[in-house]
Amino acid sequence: MRARYGVPLGITALGAACVGYAAGIEVRSFRLRRIAVPVLPRGMRPLRVLQISDIHMVSGQRKKQRWLQSLAGLRPDFVINTGDNLSDPEAVPEVLDALGPLLEYPGAYVFGSNDYYGPKLRNPARYLLEKASGRHGLNGNPPVVGAVHNPWEPLRDAFEAAGWAGLSNTRGRLKLESADIALTGLDDPHIKRDRYAEVAGGPNPDADLTLAVVHAPYLRVLDAFTADRYPLILAGHTHGGQLCIPFYGALVTNCDLDTRRVKGLSTHQASGHRSYLHVSAGCGTNRYTPVRFACPPEATLLTLTERPDRPGQR
Repeated sequence: MRARYGVPLGITALGAACVGYAAGIEVRSFRLRRIAVPVLPRGMRPLRVLQISDIHMVSGQRKKQRWLQSLAGLRPDFVINTGDNLSDPEAVPEVLDALGPLLEYPGAYVFGSNDYYGPKLRNPARYLLEKASGRHGLNGNPPVVGAVHNPWEPLRDAFEAAGWAGLSNTRGRLKLESADIALTGLDDPHIKRDRYAEVAGGPNPDADLTLAVVHAPYLRVLDAFTADRYPLILAGHTHGGQLCIPFYGALVTNCDLDTRRVKGLSTHQASGHRSYLHVSAGCGTNRYTPVRFACPPEATLLTLTERPDRPGQR
């Protein structure tokens, strides 16, 4: 009996242990990623930017709320929220409670598809099928019918009452004590709400720095920002792959970005120019797939530093 059933039973036990770890431990093992990005003009002091993304709040997630509140202790110069705050239409008060201390800092935000629409139960294997077919979100797929509408308006109102700049297909500005930061943002490309023509033209010449912000890092958006010479693009959406294979990495990105750049800092090249790209793995999950494996939930503290001297650069 052992020879016949030992290996299958062992595989079943290992699988159950992995699921238990992914659903019970790692999904609540919140981390802070720290990285430095050399994008500031010479002579500027470093700036600390806290990026939060993909909170996907569900009512009752107290540990996530407390962790988000604690991030205010980092004392960032400003905060960037790259969307998907909700995974429960009843969770708006809990999102605002969790972000309350961070709303005391200058900030800006874009929304993602899950801010507008409630999640649907779906087979996780569809992400692999979409990757193989090159169809993601509403990009090439039929429009969503019968979607639950999330109450995103109270989020918008609270963010803007706190002074956070809304960047959905528009530009914004953060006047800091030591810097003037311009921001260019897009609404979510995953559901075809991006309108780059409305914000095209490149960085603001009279600002110390201009950053690009978007929820889902689709290549058409990254190409446009990079061609317009933005030094740094901030995005979320991918969940870092969410279910990854140790020593291999992510299988999917839920967009047309390659898995090599599914999270963390990388670069993007287009039209002879190069931009830094930071993709947050986010700190939540869709309420119907509350698991993470080899991809813990995170926020990122980016320290922006002086860019290196280059020949002919002023």
